[in-house]
Amino acid sequence: MRKLPLAAAVAALLLSTAVAADTSKKHDKEQPADAPDAALVKPQSSTSEGSVSVEGHSIGYKAVAGTLVLHGSGDKEHEPTVSMFYVAYLKKGAKASERPVTFIYNGGPGSATVWLHMGAFGPKRVVTADDTHTPAAPYQLVNNDYSLLDASDLVFIDAPGAGFSRLIADDKDPGKRAEQMKDREKAIYGVDGDGHAFAQFITEFLSKYGRWNSPKYLFGESYGTTRSAVVANILTNEDSVDLNGVILLSQILSFDNSIDGPESNPGVDQPYELALPTYAATAYYHHKLPAPPADLDTLLHEVEQFATGEYAQALMAGAQLDAARKQAVAEKLYQYTGLPAAYWVKANLRVSGGMFEHELQANDDTTTGRLDTRFSGPSLDPLGKESEYDPQSSAISSAYIAAFNDYVRKDLKFGDGQRYREYADIPHWDMSHQAPGSHEALQQSTNVMPDLAMAMKTDPNLKVFLNGGYYDLATTFYAAQYEMDHLPIPDSLRKNISYAWYPSGHMVYAHEPSLKKLHDNVARFIESTDNAKH
Repeated sequence: MRKLPLAAAVAALLLSTAVAADTSKKHDKEQPADAPDAALVKPQSSTSEGSVSVEGHSIGYKAVAGTLVLHGSGDKEHEPTVSMFYVAYLKKGAKASERPVTFIYNGGPGSATVWLHMGAFGPKRVVTADDTHTPAAPYQLVNNDYSLLDASDLVFIDAPGAGFSRLIADDKDPGKRAEQMKDREKAIYGVDGDGHAFAQFITEFLSKYGRWNSPKYLFGESYGTTRSAVVANILTNEDSVDLNGVILLSQILSFDNSIDGPESNPGVDQPYELALPTYAATAYYHHKLPAPPADLDTLLHEVEQFATGEYAQALMAGAQLDAARKQAVAEKLYQYTGLPAAYWVKANLRVSGGMFEHELQANDDTTTGRLDTRFSGPSLDPLGKESEYDPQSSAISSAYIAAFNDYVRKDLKFGDGQRYREYADIPHWDMSHQAPGSHEALQQSTNVMPDLAMAMKTDPNLKVFLNGGYYDLATTFYAAQYEMDHLPIPDSLRKNISYAWYPSGHMVYAHEPSLKKLHDNVARFIESTDNAKH
């Protein structure tokens, strides 16, 4: 189901017959069943071996499915707080100091990393329908021709409380355990606590596997991009860990730019302007434009100019906008989105993502997808104002969850007797954030642009690669571009940022041609920033 505000957008973020790989295995020991938290304070692991064919090249690897235990800070530095689950794929025969390592995670906040693992870069990939609902099991798990193992070792990390990651409350007294758990949730379930947990995990991993001198990368999707900005700054400026690159997929750094629930933040009209190109691309895809242009690129260029020009000026006018001008703008919005001019006028020229998803195909009682607007599904309430679920999420989630649960137990030999949680059970996510240079956490819509900027300024060699889908209404591509254009960095560092856009949605890799392009682009980025090769 589609969720709204957690600061409007957060809870709704992700949050995303073939030849199988050789799966010859060597196992250390099996993970014990879910047990009292006392069992979580000890790291666990299961090791296996396999190979994957990436675009015609075979790569042998060692896979480690396991946990690392995080601890508190200050006077609680010896107190275990989180058992974090990961799956690491390490290329066999590679020299650690010359082999890049990429830390990969989804968003949520509080999402497991099953999506990037089974859909994008792991050695196995689950097959799903391109823009329609994937039929029920059995699902097909195939060799991933576009695994990123050809370019880097991979570490897929589940957020605290998600997947097999668990918060630790190990006091023997039940009452004290409950209080301990509340303390853990308060400390970790928030922008800053989550960022420090991931940074601590990364430094522990570097020590455990001897990877301190390896080229290092972060790859975050959705809220994972928010996390990456925070983690990059922590690693660079608190842990003295310079990164070679930060790779962002479906970016959201400033939550004021989200098109989820912007009506709860009146006076801030940027989300409507920045979402308009995605509305236009979606209407073009579903053949809803009254006079469609020859190609998508032409349309997007024209709409971007209109969104930041005439449309932005009309919204800025507010109540001073006269009826004739409002009607003229509404007519243009109809040409670009397929929604009737009368609807735009009635909506005061401000249509949220949920409204657009509900209305674009309303004549067919059909709801348009949010994470990927190429998807559609039956409307739950044809008379409603906004969509009440996401057809794309409903279309593919079961395939990912089933495939991973089967794979992790049968191939990776981990998780017997445990429940794999798609999302953490988070009672409250603290969106306040203490940005670099601030004396306290700011009570405002989360904005981690200063964090990424600080990491780039204190490490002027840090490279950033932004990727996004044209059909993503959860984190719109034009908003991501806008954020990068407004990142508070000197002009000399602008060259350190590169971009790639895809004819896909939030989970770019759900569209196989885009997955290939994403793989090739990211592999090229890693190669160009790997100092062992230059």
